[in-house]
Amino acid sequence: MPQIIVLPHAEYCPEGAVIEAKTGVSVCDALLANDIDIEHACEKSCACTTCHVIVREGFDSLNEAEEKEEDLLDKAWGLEPHSRLSCQAIVADEDLTVEIPKYTINHAKEGH
Repeated sequence: MPQIIVLPHAEYCPEGAVIEAKTGVSVCDALLANDIDIEHACEKSCACTTCHVIVREGFDSLNEAEEKEEDLLDKAWGLEPHSRLSCQAIVADEDLTVEIPKYTINHAKEGH
């Protein structure tokens, strides 16, 4: 089972984490299942950018981004060449290292 290494994030994962992820699940679902409460304002429907992550290792093992995701990513804060929407990035059989950006374009967070 592949692992996802989550780099430290002050709010969601201060110490960083190493989690197990089932092949075929989204990075977002894997994070949420392991109590890393990444934002996902559109309920994982590829309609916002709040679940944006930067894939530092393992990027090429993910499914290819569709045009809708790429269009949305253009609006994401801190966009980098290896950025993905975690709700659309499907875990394959390779380990990943992901970074959750410090900010999102979401101005109102649920539960905050």
